Amino acid sequence: MEVIALQCPNCGAGVDSSQKKCNSCRQPIMLSSFRSAVEMPLPQINKYMGTYRKALVEHPDSVELNVSAGICYLRLKMYDKAVEAFEKSMPDNFDNPEPFFLAAVALLQGKKAFVAPRAAIDKALEYLNAATMIEMRPVFYYFMAYIKYDYFERKFLNTSPSYRELLQNSVDYGLGEGDIVELYAMLGVERPQVL
Repeated sequence: MEVIALQCPNCGAGVDSSQKKCNSCRQPIMLSSFRSAVEMPLPQINKYMGTYRKALVEHPDSVELNVSAGICYLRLKMYDKAVEAFEKSMPDNFDNPEPFFLAAVALLQGKKAFVAPRAAIDKALEYLNAATMIEMRPVFYYFMAYIKYDYFERKFLNTSPSYRELLQNSVDYGLGEGDIVELYAMLGVERPQVL
């Protein structure tokens, strides 16, 4: 992992990419999950995005910078840019499922899976399968179940595994209600009654 000198995205103090939090303002330096950005107001997300954008000019292949920028783009609902940033972090990132998961979220563009183009659905499922190969999180299986239900089941298309099987996998792996609520907040859609 390359250590990159930065200014704190929040207060401007000198920091580097290996620090979890700024010593001055105690805010996170690099965003590693959507959860880390969900409570931030949008003007603060814009400040973070500015810091990452500047650093990416000199370090365009930085996994950490691309993931952090992708999270900012996702939070700002700039879905195409989010997907692009997450995809840049994937080639050398086979120990962190987060960019694969978040890219799948961004591919749905804040809309129900039902209205997404088939190519986006296929790519989202490909990324979710990659995420499950890295780490078997219940929310990954639940997200696949949502896609299989909302896109395939509602359109009467055959698919394997079915949404019911994936839903059972998510329960077997310990799915919690908090994971479900957080997923739908990221997706920006309502939870289907079936799920």
